[in-house]
Amino acid sequence: MYLIIRENKEAASAYVANLIIERIKQFVPTRTRPFVLGLPTGSTPLGVYRILVEKYKAGEISFENVVTFNMDEYVGLPRDHPESYHSYMWRHFFSHVNIHPSNANILDGNAPDLNAECAAYEAKIEAAGGIDLFIAGMGQDGHIAFNEPGSSLASRTRPVTLAPDTIVANSRFFDDDPAKVPQKGLTVGVRTILDAREVVAIVLGAQKAVALHYCVEKGVSHMGTLSALQLHPCARIVCDEDATLGLKVGTVKYFKGIEQDAPAPALRAPAIHVPSRTPSPIFDSMGSRMADPMPIPAKTKLLNGHANGLTNGFTNGCTNGHTNGHTNGHTNGHTNSHTNGHTNGHTNGHANGIVRIVVDDDGDF
Repeated sequence: MYLIIRENKEAASAYVANLIIERIKQFVPTRTRPFVLGLPTGSTPLGVYRILVEKYKAGEISFENVVTFNMDEYVGLPRDHPESYHSYMWRHFFSHVNIHPSNANILDGNAPDLNAECAAYEAKIEAAGGIDLFIAGMGQDGHIAFNEPGSSLASRTRPVTLAPDTIVANSRFFDDDPAKVPQKGLTVGVRTILDAREVVAIVLGAQKAVALHYCVEKGVSHMGTLSALQLHPCARIVCDEDATLGLKVGTVKYFKGIEQDAPAPALRAPAIHVPSRTPSPIFDSMGSRMADPMPIPAKTKLLNGHANGLTNGFTNGCTNGHTNGHTNGHTNGHTNSHTNGHTNGHTNGHANGIVRIVVDDDGDF
């Protein structure tokens, strides 16, 4: 995790907006291979959305082949309510750029079955190929999305009850009346966010300084869920100087000195067509059958690895067995060694072709 420090909120917002544009352009999205972007709401990202709209109107970026997933939504607030996150996104961003409405995904806080809505949202993210870049904010207590203090770091999209501090903080959007703020919400989980290929959190203002201190200088904790970004290989927290007031001087100097080393994520590979077929059972190194089907890119690599493993194992096994067989005795040696070589080569090749390449549960290698 890297900390990117800018002089003020305008400079921090510009950094994030330009990073989004850079990532989209690097990806070269198409209709069949869109860039997948996770988005937040609230007061923090307003400067980012303003710059993105300006860049779009100047012809510097297109959102035609971008798919978005918002982080959260209130439960029970009508979609057309001015403070629903659906209204927020269309008011501040979507209606000003060329994103297709069907590509803008926001949780439905009025769904008849909230658990089913959350499960469908997770499935839709997976079907889109996963999130390439997740932009996030941070609450004054260190929470990310609606993952309030105490949330599991392995959590997925789900219904939640908002913490009292969040309700009070959000009352500024509801006539400063906490009683008007919805008590419940839907949110992507911490694990959902960490599954993104890159995560960028924006933290602005002195009121966030204490929480930033705990999330950066203390250990990973479910009491400050933004701290989970310490576990991500390609995460950045972009903040202004005011937000660093709770950090040690040495911490600030360190991150300013290594900013240029912040890594960029590996681009998602294009999907490769795999002919429809019933896959062979796949077993892990302990002999347990693994889940199937796998995502298309992983399945493609699996097929290649499987084929190479079988070919190399079969060839080496047969060759070595045949040679040793002739040396030890033409008839019996040839038969036994050929058989053993074939079997061992096939087995080892099959294992090398499959077990070594299936290393995690999200289709990456």
